[in-house]
Amino acid sequence: MGKIKIGINMEFVRHDDKSFEWGVAKAAELGFEYIEPMVHWGRELLSEAGYFHSVSMLDDPLRIRRACEQHGVKLSGLSAHCPIIKPEISVEYLKQAIRFAAECGAPVVNTDEGPKPAWTTEEEDHVLMRYTLQEAALVAEPRGVLIGLECHQQYSKTPAGLDRIFKLVKSPSIGINFDTGNSYLAGEDPYKWCERVVGRLVHLHAKDISVQHSEAERGKVTGTPVGCACGDGVIDWERVIRICRKAKRDIVFSVECGTVPQAERSIQHLKKLL
Repeated sequence: MGKIKIGINMEFVRHDDKSFEWGVAKAAELGFEYIEPMVHWGRELLSEAGYFHSVSMLDDPLRIRRACEQHGVKLSGLSAHCPIIKPEISVEYLKQAIRFAAECGAPVVNTDEGPKPAWTTEEEDHVLMRYTLQEAALVAEPRGVLIGLECHQQYSKTPAGLDRIFKLVKSPSIGINFDTGNSYLAGEDPYKWCERVVGRLVHLHAKDISVQHSEAERGKVTGTPVGCACGDGVIDWERVIRICRKAKRDIVFSVECGTVPQAERSIQHLKKLL
């Protein structure tokens, strides 16, 4: 039976125009035990200038480890979303993210299939995804890093679709990063879906959806970048917690919200339930 820990995806400081290190300090100040940083390829102006939280994989991975040690937090995983359906992007991106995760101490690398090419068929897309995942798994297995497949795009928007992607490659390194908000917005029952994948769960995006957001987009989209504060929306967190206690490993609920005040309300709500 798994224990449940509370973490925060670093997207919660996206609109504060501050650095990664500032975001880590803020997460620790709010009481989060875990963080989920976002990594990217190459260099870009905002994060280099200290105005954005994402970390370049050209940086020293120990930058992340040192920031966590300084503020007394741990890593639940890395947000390394890339379109695994496009191997020309994702094969090298995911392999680098896995090596980066191993060195900085992140146990999970989270990703999804991404938007599909305009010209490929569904069968071709699954061959392309199999190629990407097999290449990534070969790097992840010897390093003990897990790959969390998220429900987020055109094929993973249904339980059967996510299962099909998961089954493309047989590897102990591949698991599920379940997103409560994405599954709900796609029009599915998030609790039944969570029950379905709990035995393969390696990480969870704790995303709540406001009533207004639900009324505007449920059944029309496959996901959303961030949700509202946990407890402010439609997700029954007590029920999610009961399901996730059945997991085979400890699971971090990585809160995905858009602001610091939402993060503060989220941890207060989840702590009461735990």
